[in-house]
Amino acid sequence: MTSRRLVLVAFDQLNADHGALAAADPAHDVVLLIESTSMLEARPWHPERTYLLLSAAAHFARDLIEQGFTVDYRQAATIEDGIRQARADHGIEDVVSTWPTSFAAARRLEGLGVHLVPNDLFLTSREQFDAWVSRQRTFRMEGFYREQRRRLGILMDGDEPVGGSWNFDAANRLPPPKDYRWPSSLVHEHDEIDEKISRRLGHQPSGAWGTTRAAALRQLEHFLEHSFAGFGPLEDAMPADDWAVHHSLLSPYLNIGLLHPEEVVRRAVARFDQGGIPIESCEALVRQIIGWREYVHGMYWFLGHEYRFRNALDAHRDLPPVFTGGDTDMNCVGTTVADIDKRAWVHHIPRLMILSNLALLAGVEPQQFLAWMREAFVDAYDWVMVPNVIGMGLYADGGTMMTKPYAAGGAYISRMSTFCRDCAFDPRKRVGPDACPFTTLYWDFLDRHRERFARNARMAQQVRGLDRLSDLDEVRQRAREVLDLLDAGRL
Repeated sequence: MTSRRLVLVAFDQLNADHGALAAADPAHDVVLLIESTSMLEARPWHPERTYLLLSAAAHFARDLIEQGFTVDYRQAATIEDGIRQARADHGIEDVVSTWPTSFAAARRLEGLGVHLVPNDLFLTSREQFDAWVSRQRTFRMEGFYREQRRRLGILMDGDEPVGGSWNFDAANRLPPPKDYRWPSSLVHEHDEIDEKISRRLGHQPSGAWGTTRAAALRQLEHFLEHSFAGFGPLEDAMPADDWAVHHSLLSPYLNIGLLHPEEVVRRAVARFDQGGIPIESCEALVRQIIGWREYVHGMYWFLGHEYRFRNALDAHRDLPPVFTGGDTDMNCVGTTVADIDKRAWVHHIPRLMILSNLALLAGVEPQQFLAWMREAFVDAYDWVMVPNVIGMGLYADGGTMMTKPYAAGGAYISRMSTFCRDCAFDPRKRVGPDACPFTTLYWDFLDRHRERFARNARMAQQVRGLDRLSDLDEVRQRAREVLDLLDAGRL
């Protein structure tokens, strides 16, 4: 007779066809889901994120029961308590689980004697990524992405990329068009499980996020039908009057297991093959999923636990109040934070070029900004946010992942958004009370780090621009005023 096991399922691994559940036997195994009070209360999580996790887990447990599994969904003070109690209640010592998505969780489960199986909710195993890393002198995503295309056979014409180019970034940087009608967003209805979780949390969900496998599939099909064609060229656009633009809104479902990256890419390529979808859009989506997402996951494990504490630019400013609900006259920041407050989500360009850019230019301590990003977003997990913040957003690793910091003044925001039209600040000005804080802080940032970036081939030209500023002393003074106002929550 097959020995019974407890199959522990984390709330970000809700997939019956992958990981430990793929080999689970409904006749013998007990599926264990633990709602840990310590995890729920560890941080001030955005309620939209907590709602999604709890309701998705509850729906998943119900679906497993309908498939014939014995499911033990229990609340416990800690994961350790939950496992210990479940072992005693079921008389089962053997616990198996999918390899978790954080260093802390892996240490915890290994310490409890849980047998961990490989996490195949990603397309690239740890061994495959390590093999790629071992062949590199620098760890740039573009090389990884091209190898992924070849290895997986996605958008390939023999040995060459479909469309004659590996990426179409140059075509995918359009600003918001004038008088443009953005595609409508899918609104997810709530069922009795959703309502129960909502009442328990005292949070009325936005309707932006579904909590079932069926809802995730509806979101995928909605994107392919209504937004896919315009996704690539307009993926960087930041209109003030639309939060979703042409983005897929699939990251929350991918990151909790309700969708698998292979099925998303397969459906997207199949839709592209039917015609009517520009190669710029299909390639951009493929790059995000098999390129950046897999690269970030691989780099998280490769770089190690200590990577999260890097602070190469010696930034120590406390997180300003504007990120946590403070008022601001900066229209781009205020609108972005308001969107996060409502749905726990904005797309990658506001994350990078508004939120992270402000933190970078102001010299916010990376670990404080990382903690806020980790708490604020519905799709945020340790493996996602550590490389994205430490490596990409704040350049806190000094260039391990990125060749240069993503620093920009108000001109970029003005070009790629409609925020500046109704803003109190002028993106063209460096000094004066109505000068855009991004523009002022951009030049001050270059000035503060002049020596470091003068040696960076991709930053040297910008640094030389400092020598052409006749008002550099005024810029420095205005930057001090801006930072004081930012700290005081009065900017």
